[in-house]
Amino acid sequence: MNTSPWYSFNDQMYEMFEGKVYRLSLSSGTTCPNRDGSFGFGGCIFCSEGGSGDFASSPSKSIEQQIKEAKARVAPKIGKNSNFAGYMAYFQSFTNTYGDTDALAGLFEEAVGFEDVVSLSVATRPDCLKEDMIGRLARINEKKPVFVELGLQTVHEDTADYINRCFGIDKFEEAFRKLKKAGLRVVVHVMIGLPGEDSARTRETVKYLSDLEYNSSHIDGIKLALLYVLKYTRLAALLPEEIKIREGEFSPKGYIELNDGTYLPQYTLSEYACLIKELIQMLPEDVAIHRVTGDAPKKDLILPKWPADKKRVLNAINKKFQEIN
Repeated sequence: MNTSPWYSFNDQMYEMFEGKVYRLSLSSGTTCPNRDGSFGFGGCIFCSEGGSGDFASSPSKSIEQQIKEAKARVAPKIGKNSNFAGYMAYFQSFTNTYGDTDALAGLFEEAVGFEDVVSLSVATRPDCLKEDMIGRLARINEKKPVFVELGLQTVHEDTADYINRCFGIDKFEEAFRKLKKAGLRVVVHVMIGLPGEDSARTRETVKYLSDLEYNSSHIDGIKLALLYVLKYTRLAALLPEEIKIREGEFSPKGYIELNDGTYLPQYTLSEYACLIKELIQMLPEDVAIHRVTGDAPKKDLILPKWPADKKRVLNAINKKFQEIN
């Protein structure tokens, strides 16, 4: 079932489960090694206090309670959908394989133990995938499909250093090979509009991913999202005081100069939609597009404002594909 002009997450779920699958945002209670001092401090400069899992339940609650609450949040979307196939347990915030393997894998196993949970997705870093954790995920995968999401964001090492990612491309490639060898599905996060990165650099990241293979197998999915600046982040502290936020465009130059002299690209909705079209066309046809825009918590969003209207963004991207038939 084709639900968009590209091979989408929904299409992939229909192929696997013959119906629509809804993500349940859960929390494992982990942190990140670039937050706690193992590799660095402060986390990535754009990351919120919630570790990019602002819509997940509290980690202090049991998995059963988190699932119950997450189901209530997505219930209005499901309604009387006759094509409903089940849920994906989605451990999104922070680094969900960073910690005790038995404890974390136990949470994953508990989550997929619910009959209506048909799949598992675990977001993590490529440098936090120990052999025993990969083995536990592989065993879960024998019962229900497992997706491992890796936050690459960019292939460029200078940008990675600037955003405090704290791992190199070699670690990413090593993790990709190990996960694919174990039979696990790999989804990669790419961020558009990082400080110092123009559209050409973003195309280079996606080109790298389109060429990446292990035994003739590509990445299984990609998440494309625009960088947005949230309150209380290290990136927000770099914004100049005189920035006047306006809908769609924030500088006639097309960028903002941050307090440290680095430029922050600013895309209009039309520019972003056009770039997304180009990036999707660069990817192999069997790579599922899991996301083309992010979900920023509106109460903390500083800029840009237009991604907050997700329907408008999706319509603009769809229109770009319609133009090329």
